[in-house]
Amino acid sequence: MKKTKVKVNKNEIKFKLKKNDNVKIMTGKANTGTGRIIRIDVVNQKVYVEGQNLVKKAIKQKKQNQKAGISEIEAAIHISNVRIICKKCGPTRIGTKIGADGKKTRICKKCGDEF
Repeated sequence: MKKTKVKVNKNEIKFKLKKNDNVKIMTGKANTGTGRIIRIDVVNQKVYVEGQNLVKKAIKQKKQNQKAGISEIEAAIHISNVRIICKKCGPTRIGTKIGADGKKTRICKKCGDEF
């Protein structure tokens, strides 16, 4: 069966996780790892975590000074399989709170601290 890509407006999808957040991987083959989010794929709902879920990829030499061979790169992890790490209480969920000035801030669901 052929996979079909779903056309989704990127402005409609909102995630509570952001780039450079420290996260813990909860399930999958790299389920004990922690790392920083490098990239978020909004359409496919996936994140790339630094140093986790590494796969080997063969790279061709395109220029004369470029090296060819096998290198390890980060593979995507579904966004539901990672949790943000709170400094006080560890892996947790994210909530939102509207402050007195009307700005929305992200908070920890367990202890109530801001991220």
